[in-house]
Amino acid sequence: MESKTSSCIVLLALVISLGIFQMASAGDPDILTDFVMPLEVPSVDCFLLHLLGPEGPRRDKGKHGRVSSPERTKRFLRDPACSVNPVHTHPRASELLFLVSGTLEVGFIDSTNKMFNQMLQTGDVFVFPKGLVHYQYNGDATNCAWAISAFGSANAGTVSVPNSVFNTSVPDNILAKSFKTNIMTIQKLKAGLA
Repeated sequence: MESKTSSCIVLLALVISLGIFQMASAGDPDILTDFVMPLEVPSVDCFLLHLLGPEGPRRDKGKHGRVSSPERTKRFLRDPACSVNPVHTHPRASELLFLVSGTLEVGFIDSTNKMFNQMLQTGDVFVFPKGLVHYQYNGDATNCAWAISAFGSANAGTVSVPNSVFNTSVPDNILAKSFKTNIMTIQKLKAGLA
């Protein structure tokens, strides 16, 4: 009888532990899980998928992916000619960017400071991994670029790197030392963002 009781206690403890683990690991699913790489692809440089174009869907070597249809928080973006969406990060979500029209240079920096960038054409999809610094740049001098952005969380958050660094109360001498420059340069950068 005692062994049955101790077995039940162990089983109950295991069930409670699994329940606690599930609650502790709960959160929004990562949008990167919507991309499944074929087994024959040894590594992926960037997350880029061409969906539209004269020849229809195509895949570039080293940039394979399959997109499912996740329901995510979405927004429509307009990038005017010769404009940049400055370097920023979304600390709580990956971002999926679908280029509706125009061209955009996009890029992100991974945790080893390696730069990944691509020139997107109409119909391309790009994924920015959660928490990594990234940007979008429309270098076209005459045409706007239109895109749809989706996040893997309803509360993605946005941290603008220039504003976080230069529009705060961090003393100029600390910023000058951090960037290995002088206080006058820091003040010019701050004035440019004001």
